Amino acid sequence: MLEKLPLQTHKRREFLDITESLSRLVRSSGTTSGLMTVFSPHTTAALTVNENWDPDVIHDFLLHFSSLVPRSHPQFRHGEGNSDGHILASLVGPSLTLIIHDGTLFLGQWQGVYFCEFDGPRERMVAVRILPDP
Repeated sequence: MLEKLPLQTHKRREFLDITESLSRLVRSSGTTSGLMTVFSPHTTAALTVNENWDPDVIHDFLLHFSSLVPRSHPQFRHGEGNSDGHILASLVGPSLTLIIHDGTLFLGQWQGVYFCEFDGPRERMVAVRILPDP
């Protein structure tokens, strides 16, 4: 079954830790072993797995993204003013496949799942599909 997880972002660029929300979906599904697919249906948002213990990691990501892809560029042609968001979303990627093992998401000790906003603030959502092992 497809689940839709609503999200609200508050900044132009931010990472939202959605690990606990995804973990709740696993628990409520009763799945003990399988896969979870998480998909962002937005062209200026993405998903990633990275460290969620030290907030400086996310700070450093956002700092680097600002220098890698500035908000504006004199040669950007897209009229909505969010070319940077489209570029960053493509670089990071729209989906993740996560392992479910022993009824929980199989993540490393320091890992979390992030929704990456590159054109906020906005109301967003991610689509989640749990595929239990046969």
